Amino acid sequence: MIDSGMMEIPFDVNDEKNRHLFFTEVLPLAVKNLDENMPPNWGKMSAQHMVEHLIWTLKISTGTLEVSCRTPENILPRAKLFLHNNKESPHNFKNPLMGENPPPLRYRTFNDAKIALLEELNNTLAHFQLFPEAMNVHPVFGPLGKDEWQRIHFKHCYHHLLQFGMIKEPGKETL
Repeated sequence: MIDSGMMEIPFDVNDEKNRHLFFTEVLPLAVKNLDENMPPNWGKMSAQHMVEHLIWTLKISTGTLEVSCRTPENILPRAKLFLHNNKESPHNFKNPLMGENPPPLRYRTFNDAKIALLEELNNTLAHFQLFPEAMNVHPVFGPLGKDEWQRIHFKHCYHHLLQFGMIKEPGKETL
């Protein structure tokens, strides 16, 4: 079990066991410990915006929310290389699908959003256990299966936990 201090987990998108540990222990504990007043280390999202953003992407991966892919089909194979590339997303990466400012909040309270994120994480893990061959469309990478969704969720969630200081950045000392 991971302790509740600043957690450290290696960034290794290609290690299935590492991803499993991240989704079953690190992410749930980080969400529980996340405070709504924590400022981001970069970007414009509040803690609640980030939580709601993660809920949105989890729902897309299970098909609960359907989106279309905005990437031209001939570019998808090259775009999907990102999923296997063992590099973190840049800190100030601007998602072209999101606009300049975070969308309006959907959940009444921060605690409601955190509960919904943990439920959606459990739903996602259960979905891919029950339907390991399921394919759902990602807005950038097109149709993805279980392994590719796990990779993008790992990269994406890792990025946002770093954004809010919930995990230790690999190779960096903390004060």
